[in-house]
Amino acid sequence: MTMSASHPRHRLDELLQNPVRFSVVAALDRASTLSFKEVRDAIEVTDSALSKHMATLEDAGYLVVGKSFAGKMPRTSLTLTTQGRAAWRSHLATLREIAGDAS
Repeated sequence: MTMSASHPRHRLDELLQNPVRFSVVAALDRASTLSFKEVRDAIEVTDSALSKHMATLEDAGYLVVGKSFAGKMPRTSLTLTTQGRAAWRSHLATLREIAGDAS
């Protein structure tokens, strides 16, 4: 049996195959911008785990990390970029293709 590079799995986004990063981008796709705390609580990970995956997604250009203050309290927000949204949509379309879902 020969392997063909035309199988849809070859088009899956490597970054989005990680369950935490997949979950972060899914949450942001639905809400556009969320606070660090909202994402952390929604996907049920630790602060350190989210920080690590945030940095990876930010380095790839998939999200923008905003920093601000509410009084003296620091606030971190996460926003999906146009590039991140395109990668997400492509990744989902490929998963659907693999699963046989034409919708």
